[in-house]
Amino acid sequence: MSAVELQRFTKNYGAVEVIHGIDLEIEEGSFTVFVGPSGCGKSTLLRMIAGLEEITGGDLLIEGQRMNEANPVERGVTMVFQNYALYPHMTVRRNIGFGLKMLGVPRAEIDDRVLKAARSLQIEALLERKPAQLSGGQRQRVAIGRAIVREPRLFLFDEPLSNLDAELRVAMRVELAKLHQEIGATMIYVTHDQTEALTLADKIVVLRDGRIEQQGSPMTLYEDPANEFVAGFIGSPRMNFLPGRVTGGAVALDPGANLSFGADAPGWDDGAPVKVGVRPEHLSPGTGGAIEVTARVDVVENLGGTRYIYGTLTDGQPVIAETRDPRPPQPGSTVTLTAAPQHLLAFDASGARLRGTLGAMAAA
Repeated sequence: MSAVELQRFTKNYGAVEVIHGIDLEIEEGSFTVFVGPSGCGKSTLLRMIAGLEEITGGDLLIEGQRMNEANPVERGVTMVFQNYALYPHMTVRRNIGFGLKMLGVPRAEIDDRVLKAARSLQIEALLERKPAQLSGGQRQRVAIGRAIVREPRLFLFDEPLSNLDAELRVAMRVELAKLHQEIGATMIYVTHDQTEALTLADKIVVLRDGRIEQQGSPMTLYEDPANEFVAGFIGSPRMNFLPGRVTGGAVALDPGANLSFGADAPGWDDGAPVKVGVRPEHLSPGTGGAIEVTARVDVVENLGGTRYIYGTLTDGQPVIAETRDPRPPQPGSTVTLTAAPQHLLAFDASGARLRGTLGAMAAA
């Protein structure tokens, strides 16, 4: 059974439509992440599910019940915001249990639920402190604890880690993943950070301009993107796109290589512009692959065992390649980069995926 279902979902602000007829099913017990650039509509969509934004058109079903006009409490959802929104004069214990107190839950039950939530989040020792005495990560745990004690049908997270530093974000991602495994609740999480999406999600929904570009498991979106936008958005560093043109049954890349492709693949019109996509981890110094391109090395980013080469092709196109060689090429030098055919993707001028199988013909 679907925990949440959006049917022809729309949102208008006056005459401006910002969510355009979205259809989406979110499975019970799943961890679904809405991801996309700023302004794509992901937070608006989450707030419509929560009952904080009016639904202009379509239907919202939660566990099969239409909830368009229901208030947030009736929907059985709880939301964790980017801003922790803790009461500064209250202890952690009182912050976590305050919502239950407002609902008239007996004191003994509140104490039991607060203690249980604190244990699951490892903040038992902090229960008598006030927010000013906590770190950013501890405050976020308190905000999550306040959501857990309500035992909702659905957890909603609106960029909850964006105020944390890089190291703490990594730690909190792990904590959220563990929490989901422990309580098994349905969770919807909004972020602009595709790394968070890849590491947390069972299912990723990629949004752009109020529309779903693609949805699926993290590895499906990473390995089999539907279009150029998804291919470029999912993955860090981002995918390289090498411009070319179909010529006589081959793709002539501007930086210099010819590639064959499946003869039965649609969309490969002679003379049509195309882009060949290859991820940095599949492009590395060497020769003999399906493509070989020459680049001037601009910067080498050393990340311990992995190094990224940021370079410029002969036509001025930027390119990123990965190497694990402890002696990478130096800035200012020239390097030949190559990739195997199974790692190449192709896109037409509109950005749509071309599904033909690419393979090496001959170096140009």
